[in-house]
This record gives sequence, C-alpha cells and structure tokens, in this order.
Amino acid sequence: MEQEVLRIFDENQNPIGTASRAEVHKIGHWHETFHCWFAGIENDRVYLYFQLRSKEKKDYPNLFDITAAGHILAHETIEDGTREVEEEIGIHVSFSELVLLDVMKYCVSQTDLNDNEIAHVYFYPFNLSFEAFTLQKEEVSGMVRADLHSFRELISSRRSSLLVEGFEVDQDDTRRTIQTEVDKTGFVPHEDAYYERVLDLIEEKMKRK
Repeated sequence: MEQEVLRIFDENQNPIGTASRAEVHKIGHWHETFHCWFAGIENDRVYLYFQLRSKEKKDYPNLFDITAAGHILAHETIEDGTREVEEEIGIHVSFSELVLLDVMKYCVSQTDLNDNEIAHVYFYPFNLSFEAFTLQKEEVSGMVRADLHSFRELISSRRSSLLVEGFEVDQDDTRRTIQTEVDKTGFVPHEDAYYERVLDLIEEKMKRK
C-alpha cells in the first residue's frame, strides 16, 4: 500500500507529477482523496455512520472514522473513488447516487505523517440495516452510527461523550453488537473545521429531501 502511486499537486492544486504514497506522506505533497459519508433519518433524527478502523491499521488503529475513504491513485478518476466504499464496507454505490458536499484542503501533521489532502467529500443517503455491511477485515473491524446533533456537540466540546450503536467483528468473524458511550478521543482527529463543514453540508442536503 505504501508503494501506491498518487498524483501530486502544488499549493494551487496544479498537478506536478506523481509519487509513492510513502513519499507523499513523508514529504507532505498535496494529493487527492475520496471521502464518503453515509447518513440516514430515523424518527426525525439524522444519523451519521462511522467505520471502526482495524486494530492492524498503521494510522489511527481502532478509532472511528469517515464511513469510507481512501486515496485516488495516479491512474484513477474521482469517480473511481466509489471502489473504496465497496472494498471497505461492502456497499455498492454508483457515482451518480453520491451528492458532492465540497472539495476541501485538509491537513494533518504528526511526527511521521504529513498528510495534505485535496479531499473530494461526498454524501450518500443510507437507510438500510447494519446487516447490509460486509467489512474488509484488514481495514475495518466494525460499523456504528451516532446522532448528528450529538456528534456536533462532541466536536465542539459541548458534551463529553455520545452514544454509538452498531457492531464489531471479532477475530472469529462473529458480529458483536456495540452500544456504548465514546468520547472525542475515540474518533480520528480530523480538524474540527472539517467536521463542522461536513455536518453543516449534510444537514443542508438532508433538509432538501
């Protein structure tokens, strides 16, 4: 995976060549990613769906994250990003079913990671049961949902935890129901501004339905 080849860009999003994923994250080259958020309505409440990253992941293991996301490879178009949804969580979606939320410049800097993304962020209306998910064990070990309003309060530190519900897959491939309180440290530390922007846009799209 570290040898995957990605397109790289300058600060103005002009293409400047290609580089391996390892080099991209070491040097901090701008590169394209695909983010897909699932959300659904039940009893007049909007729920967001989060994947639980595998304990074996190099980055952010065992934390809750965007429903499905990944890198756009050098030979791919943005439409090819839909493969991430089917690969990671087993839901087939066509690009025409997705709603573009925004294209965001997104940055994370840590000791061994300089992640500068041009993130193409999409929304998918989802109202099926958790049984619909089939997980890629190497990447994802569970799926949960949480009330969007409560998640917003968590991100803005207006509450200390929120309830998530869903399932986790054990080592023997048995699904175990999850219903627990999770604080902010249980989620991948995307920038608060990123989360706020995504939540605003999802709420806006849901109101139009």
